[in-house]
Amino acid sequence: MTRRPHPTLRPDPQLDPQLDQSPDRPDPQRRALLGQAGASALLAATGSARAAERFPERPMTLLVPFAPGGIADITARAVGEAMARRLGQPVVVDNRPSAGSIVASQAVATARPDGHTLLLMSNGHAVSVGLFRKLPYDTRRDFAPISTLGFFDIGVFTGAGSRLQSLKDLLAAARAQPGRLNVGTIAVGSTQHLAAKLFETVAGIDLTVVPYKASPAVVNALRSGEIDVAFEILGPMVAQVQAGAVRVLAVSSDRRNPALPDAPTVAEAGVAGYNVASWNALAAPAGTPPEVIATLNQAVREALGQAAVQERLAKLGMRPAASAPADMARLLDGEIRRWGEVIRTARIEPE
Repeated sequence: MTRRPHPTLRPDPQLDPQLDQSPDRPDPQRRALLGQAGASALLAATGSARAAERFPERPMTLLVPFAPGGIADITARAVGEAMARRLGQPVVVDNRPSAGSIVASQAVATARPDGHTLLLMSNGHAVSVGLFRKLPYDTRRDFAPISTLGFFDIGVFTGAGSRLQSLKDLLAAARAQPGRLNVGTIAVGSTQHLAAKLFETVAGIDLTVVPYKASPAVVNALRSGEIDVAFEILGPMVAQVQAGAVRVLAVSSDRRNPALPDAPTVAEAGVAGYNVASWNALAAPAGTPPEVIATLNQAVREALGQAAVQERLAKLGMRPAASAPADMARLLDGEIRRWGEVIRTARIEPE
């Protein structure tokens, strides 16, 4: 005997009309709510489009979480000036240096999301996620990526009279006497410091990493022989190399740097898989209309395409590079995961 399938039991809508919520028979209250939601969405979209058409309506403020005169500040001013010419409104650089870039970042995270308040981001933002137990914002969610601005290498340097003539010499010396080589960087948790710690891990060697307060102190220690090696960004070091005061053994990224074209990459020189580049980028508060983000992205692209801007950034040892907002978001996410692992491996205690 063939069993008939059990019929599906459904409540009788005549007994309780509120139970009949199928798409084919929406109740009047639901139809009204749907209509209101649709109208609200249409008004929001229309308002966003109109705001984008008028943008920018006033001068824009670009918050830089570093002091005036450094690479980040010079980058912000060079790109900001070119963007201002494209957009027809000034870009005012506001320097707000602080530990972990927190002060400037919090100001932007809580600013009105209309595109008139911008943040110069860096890989330091990714590092801070691992260095601080709690930040007053979510680095992934509270900012709208606009574009990368450029990447700059870290170099591995020795003094001009050092016995370490190449990266292979450095590796051999470190393996012969683990922990005896002193490596100078700026502060604990800086990109230079973490680049040195990552170098230890990837190369499988033991170094004594000595942090200094600022780059000039690192350079002086290297030239005096107080340290054997320095990990430092190229900007302040190119002139030192050209003057014969220090020697560059390698650069950190996956390609040779035009500022020091004869210097091999760390990977070329014998440490396969090592690839570190510091970077700067532009972001806005989360919730900034996509049309405004697109306008800003195009302004960045045009700014970085100008020969004068490229020349100015090249002097800093920087490779200008714009990106799509989504690509910048992926970069930030990957850097947060990467440096978080380096911090844990180096046993750096979060603050």
